[in-house]
Amino acid sequence: MKRAALALLFAAAQALAQSYPSKPVKLLVGVPPGGPTDTVARAMAPELGEALGQPIVIENRPGASAVIATDAVAKAAPDGHTLAFIYITHATNPTLIAKLPYDTLRDFAPVSLVGRQSMVLLAHPGFAAGTLAELIAAAKAAPGKIDYGASDAGSAPHLAAELFKMMAGIDLTPIYYKGTAPALTDLLAGHIPVMFVSNISALPHVKAGKLKGLAVTGAQRTTLAPGIPTLAESGLAGYEAYGWYGVAAPARTPAAVIARLHAEVARIAQNPAMKARLGAQGLELVGNSPPEFDAFIRAEIAKWSAVLKAAGIKPG
Repeated sequence: MKRAALALLFAAAQALAQSYPSKPVKLLVGVPPGGPTDTVARAMAPELGEALGQPIVIENRPGASAVIATDAVAKAAPDGHTLAFIYITHATNPTLIAKLPYDTLRDFAPVSLVGRQSMVLLAHPGFAAGTLAELIAAAKAAPGKIDYGASDAGSAPHLAAELFKMMAGIDLTPIYYKGTAPALTDLLAGHIPVMFVSNISALPHVKAGKLKGLAVTGAQRTTLAPGIPTLAESGLAGYEAYGWYGVAAPARTPAAVIARLHAEVARIAQNPAMKARLGAQGLELVGNSPPEFDAFIRAEIAKWSAVLKAAGIKPG
């Protein structure tokens, strides 16, 4: 009897996976159009939609460090037709926001880590500092007087800057924006002097001469701009920070649906054409398993919670 019941459950799960999706799939992105998170989501969406047999509809719902978008997914029907395109704020919001409207670990089913990329510490051409050492010296000479742009509290640019401040022993003042795109616009206009920005958004402006690249946040220099040193080799030994992007579904989404989504995301991550396309913009595709992504999120929560607490940043 048990074997028969298990066989029926397996058959039902397989049928569910085969029939999914039955309508367009919404992918909620918690930043405005134009930034790196949105760019990666839109690069992946057409191929994922083709594989699933239904269009992937990107919905940008910026604000509150992606809480608005993520909360909508947490409260959506757990049928795989509403997904979250999450990034590093998913792991920092539990530390930064005292009363989240959802539980970061219990209310979501991780699907896969799509990819990660290092960032570039950018400076406006009109800003005097042209190297990391010169920026540190300027900050020490005028504590708290130099602003930096950050796309939401707890975003990768914000965390990279806070880790930089902590390791360099300096004080910079954050100016928060609803996403990278508007912050980068202000950096290009000279309204803010410096900012950490993902490779995918930063390097075109460096190569065009519109911004200065002072250092990169990865453990190694990026092959896309080998002339830019790492923060570690520029005097901050051990410095390393990455932005990342992944897909999550509401908790209680059927395992067969999660498995189908993961299979397609992993396949896209291994696609040579997609690897070449996004690799040319500095993104390293991953496509790991749901348990691996869950473990990754838990590790990120622990890592950045320690950094934020050490920086004296309290929940708001």
